[in-house]
Amino acid sequence: MPASPIRKLVPFAEAAKKKGTKVYHLNIGQPDIETPKQCLDAVRHADFKVLEYSHSAGNESYRKKLVEYYKKVGIDVTPEQIIITTGGSEAIIFGFMACMDAGDEVIIPEPFYANYNGFAVEAGVIVKPITSSIENGFALPPIEEFEKAITPKTKAIVICNPNNPTGYLYSAAEMEVLKQIILKHSLYLFADEAYREFCYEGTHTSAMHLTGVDDHVVLMDTISKRYSACGGRIGAFVTKNKELLNAAMKLAQARLSPPSFAQILGEAAVDLPDNYFDTTKAEYKLRRDTIVSRLNKIPGVFCPNPGGAFYAMAKLPIDDSDAFCQWLLESFSYNNQTVMLAPATGFYGTPGLGKQEVRLAYVLNTTAINAAMDCLEKALEEYPGRIA
Repeated sequence: MPASPIRKLVPFAEAAKKKGTKVYHLNIGQPDIETPKQCLDAVRHADFKVLEYSHSAGNESYRKKLVEYYKKVGIDVTPEQIIITTGGSEAIIFGFMACMDAGDEVIIPEPFYANYNGFAVEAGVIVKPITSSIENGFALPPIEEFEKAITPKTKAIVICNPNNPTGYLYSAAEMEVLKQIILKHSLYLFADEAYREFCYEGTHTSAMHLTGVDDHVVLMDTISKRYSACGGRIGAFVTKNKELLNAAMKLAQARLSPPSFAQILGEAAVDLPDNYFDTTKAEYKLRRDTIVSRLNKIPGVFCPNPGGAFYAMAKLPIDDSDAFCQWLLESFSYNNQTVMLAPATGFYGTPGLGKQEVRLAYVLNTTAINAAMDCLEKALEEYPGRIA
């Protein structure tokens, strides 16, 4: 099981804090946006005498509410086509385990969400990465690259849209390319749409918007980032493929039920006003513009402008991103402050890639982001492994 590039440096951050150094956490997608009060109030005021198991597919009342939510974003599903999961993570694991046998292969454009690797190890599945490039902002690789990677063992393609870790927003045309591939080779398309609401240029094209592929598409969803409720651990596995739903339901029954309190929170979230995301999205866009501008002003740094989510990937003038990110916490401080980043090596499946790249999560306010960028700029001046 690979170590998480997002969390593996935590002991070094804790040690830095014990020394009295302030650490700006840009390593993990933990928003500082407050969880909506009415969602928390729904949990606080829940009135029941026994905290029971829910249905293995999740509370029917919540699934019905999610149908309303999906309708607002142009996705037409029924409550029976939704299984509530313990975070988006469990939805991904359910997809891997229900659709693939040990030794089967899944294609994922890299860099990709690091935990896909972990889920694949759990399911005995082999990840076949197709490399996208920072030079063109991590656009979808050409269809020829997918064709080259497909073997008789290939069962699925995973897409994260908008993307974590790159922030790239896949266009309608790119989604149509994926549709052609899955139809031609009879593959599943797993669509991780955790950041659907956070698109800054262009519009979001869901895999569920594609026509003629109902039996091929699996939507993996979560409330974690949408409502700043990461600790609730509530996601959803959504598909119109009845046979696949039956298979995933066995996995859902084996783990009994998803968390009860957070289902109450998620249900209340659907009733938030339609303009709820306007303020949050505007704040993330301001943070994105701030961090991308600051990064590209630092000598030797290149950061493409991400179209969605709240992550940016930057290329730095360094020899080794793992060593650099550890050095920032162990050996560096500026005005008694430092910054914690995620080395990009852990987001690639191809060994050796990402050595000069880091992921930054712009989940802090602009004052903190500017202070963190001051630290990074100074660090790059002092880092002994800096390269031209």
